[in-house]
Order: sequence, then C-alpha cells, then structure tokens
Amino acid sequence: MDPSNETLLAGVIGKGCNIGLRKLAHISHGVSERALENAVNWCFDIKNIQAANKRIVSNIYKLSLADAYIKQPTLLHTSSDGRKVDVAVDSLHANYSYKYFGKDKGVTMYTFIDERQTLFHSTVISASDREAAFVIDGLMQNDVEERLIHSTDTHGFTETVFAATNFVGTAFAPRFKDIDRQKIYGFSARSTYQKRGYAIVPSRTINQKLIAEHWDDILRFMATIKLRHTTASQLFRRLSSYAKDNPLYKALKEFGRILKSTYILKYLNDVDLRQTVQKQLNRIELSNRFSHAVFFARDQAFHEGTREEQEIATACKVLIQNAIVMWNYLYLSNFLMKTKDADMRAELIEAIKRGSVITWRHVNMQGEYDFRRRAANDSQFDFNNILSFKIR
Repeated sequence: MDPSNETLLAGVIGKGCNIGLRKLAHISHGVSERALENAVNWCFDIKNIQAANKRIVSNIYKLSLADAYIKQPTLLHTSSDGRKVDVAVDSLHANYSYKYFGKDKGVTMYTFIDERQTLFHSTVISASDREAAFVIDGLMQNDVEERLIHSTDTHGFTETVFAATNFVGTAFAPRFKDIDRQKIYGFSARSTYQKRGYAIVPSRTINQKLIAEHWDDILRFMATIKLRHTTASQLFRRLSSYAKDNPLYKALKEFGRILKSTYILKYLNDVDLRQTVQKQLNRIELSNRFSHAVFFARDQAFHEGTREEQEIATACKVLIQNAIVMWNYLYLSNFLMKTKDADMRAELIEAIKRGSVITWRHVNMQGEYDFRRRAANDSQFDFNNILSFKIR
C-alpha cells in the first residue's frame, strides 16, 4: 500500500527536524510507528527527496517576487558554506575536528543557496575534508538559464577550483580572509611590471608552457565532470592524493592562478563586487542559522551512522527549509496582490527587497504534531493567480 501524504510528511519532519521516527510516532497524532518506518524505508531515498526539493525550487523560480532579489537579470549569484554537526553514534564517515567537536567526531553539512534564497543542493562530507572539492558538485546541480557567479569563504577556495569553475561556465568570486597573503601571478617577470611603475606587481610568473603541454589533459578531465561520468569531488580528491608534482594537477593549478590573479585585482578595485560577495555570503550564513532552527532535536547531532542516512536527513531538513521559504514567498505575493494602492505596494516591495524571505519566527517548530487534520490557520493560496502577478 502506498503511504498517505500525512505519513510522508511525518517522515520528512521526523528526519529533517532530527526528532527520530519512533519518538515522532509517540508524541504525534494520526500516524503509527510501523506505518512511518515502512514509508521511510521504502520511499525515502536521496534521489526522491532531491527531486522534491527541485520541484519546490523550480516553483519558486516562477514567482515574480523571487526575481526581485536578483541584482542582474542575466547573472545569478550563488554561494555555499559548511556547518559542522556532531555524530552521536559510531560512523566511518565522521572524523575529528578539535575546534568544533573537541574529542568527539562529526561531519559537515555543505549547502548551496542562490540569490532567490532557495537551497538548491546539499551534501554531507567528512569534517576533515576540505569544502573546496565539493563546490563543483553543487554547481552542477543548478539547472538555470542565467550565467552564474559563485562565492565561498576561504575554506571553499583553491586555485584548481578557480580553473574548474571557469570550464563549467561559472565565475568564481570567493571572499579571502587574508587577501594580503595571496600571491598574484603575471605573464612577465616581476621586474617588467616594476619598470612600468605598477603599484601592484606579481610575485611569480605563470608557466605558460606547462599549461600548453597539458591542455588536452585538462579538457579531458573537465569533460569527464561535465558529462557526469563521475563527480568533481571524487576526481579532485584522487588528483590531490597523488604527489604534488603530478603534471595534470600542476597544469590545472597554473591555469587557475591566471583567473585568481585577475579576480584579486578586480576585487581590490571594485567596492561593489566586495559588497555583493559579502551580501551573498550573508545569505548562506543566515541559512545556517535557519538550519539550526529546523534541525533542533537530540542536541542537533546525527544519530545515523552511514553517509546515506545522513544525506537523507540533511535533504529532508533542506526540504522543510525550502517549503518555509516558498510559503513566505506565497504569503508576501498574496499580500502585495491585495494592496491596491500603487505607492504603498512599491514601498512594500522595496522593504521586502531590503530584507529576506529566510525567516521562521512564525513557524512553531516544536509545537504539537497532529496529522489527522489541516491546521486551523493554514492559508490556502491560489498559486495560478499568484503566478500571474508581476511586480515589474
């Protein structure tokens, strides 16, 4: 028998809020523990939940209000960041990180967000893995028509990521913690730029010969990623596990240094770019606080040992977050539609644009769970009518 919608919803809440299926069945009404466990065991896999997330994200993209947050119509700014989470059971996937877990082990929830404030990808990685290796994986999951610019903090940056993002059609725009420690590379010797009176001169010279010799290898490497024969994180981890004098690794890194040097000069000179990068990183930080609010139970620690189970719990959490974001969009759109005064509506739109739809104060995460009936205050939105509403 197919599980009911209420049972599926209970499963998402049990996993995504970290309550646990057994406890949720005991504290809620309208769902049994056996039905809940059967639904999760048979229907919950990572592809199904990711498909549900993409369904919500694609519907948010159709809303006119969501486009109000995009700074440039043909350019979509995205960002990603990790959040450390304890693992309370034995897990081969967890690892030590004394700064965050002390003597315990944990993992990293790595999440991607765009300007529309939708969480379009999430994954769980070991706490000892560097986040940079997983940046390309997330970018490959964002099927949008706009050109992309992606920002991370220093943990998501490497010179090889600069190279790889260029091949997947994305401009990489990280925020450097200590930008004065970053090296700038040039095509000529340092003395050449000093003679021309440049205020900023490169530290080293680009090895153009190395890039030219291994250009075909670089293209084959990136074609493997773009054709999805394997994930970028697997290839990068394999590549970085070799000796540092691996020619492909060195050539890819050398090409990335060209892009990094160009970006640093632009970053130093362009105040608007620095502010845009910081604003987008603020969104991913806000989504991490949102994640704390949703994934609240059992000391916010994973009680699943395998990576697959952790991925499913994380995807359920993201599904709840996106559902709340979509409800906020629908509520605000409906409110704007009912505002007949044009000046008042324009003022409200500007206020919404200056704020964020990532808000959850109106959601009682730890309330009573009753799956027997709809909530008395559950708003019914006319989705097709809202789709026809245009703010511009």
